[in-house]
Amino acid sequence: MSFPGQRELVQLSLAKLCADAVDWREALPSTTGAIGQDTLRASTTAERHRWIVRGILRALMLACLCSPAAAAPPENPDPRFTPWYKSLRQPGTGAECCGLADCRMVEFRRNGEGYEVFVDERWRLTRPYWARVPPEKILERPDNPTGRAVVCFTPEAGVMCFILPPQS
Repeated sequence: MSFPGQRELVQLSLAKLCADAVDWREALPSTTGAIGQDTLRASTTAERHRWIVRGILRALMLACLCSPAAAAPPENPDPRFTPWYKSLRQPGTGAECCGLADCRMVEFRRNGEGYEVFVDERWRLTRPYWARVPPEKILERPDNPTGRAVVCFTPEAGVMCFILPPQS
């Protein structure tokens, strides 16, 4: 899930990156005319390098564009929960559920298709919304010490982990 408008921006940026990098040969000089074979080979190599560098620079710019949207550290974090947050792993991959700054206690609701979590300005979103929780992102953690539902979320990746509150 991403915040409204960001998905389109990323898709446009990726489309431009791919369009520029996929067929760099179109920008090469024509083989007809008085250009010698060595000159053509040199210009082809130089042009190829330029397109590769441009593609890398665009990818880096895209990464920088997405990074400011990351969450700020939580206000007044409870240090007792830090080890538990660090123990959270993404289902299927075993990778960490992002950084501590991306995990928060949240409101959640169950609908006919599963769960949704309320993501808001704590993740530096322009508009809060209910984000669908993919079933494969739900962690079974009865040891949840917060007493509330917890989601690890970034605007770029969406919900990475979701932990239900302990059952009473």
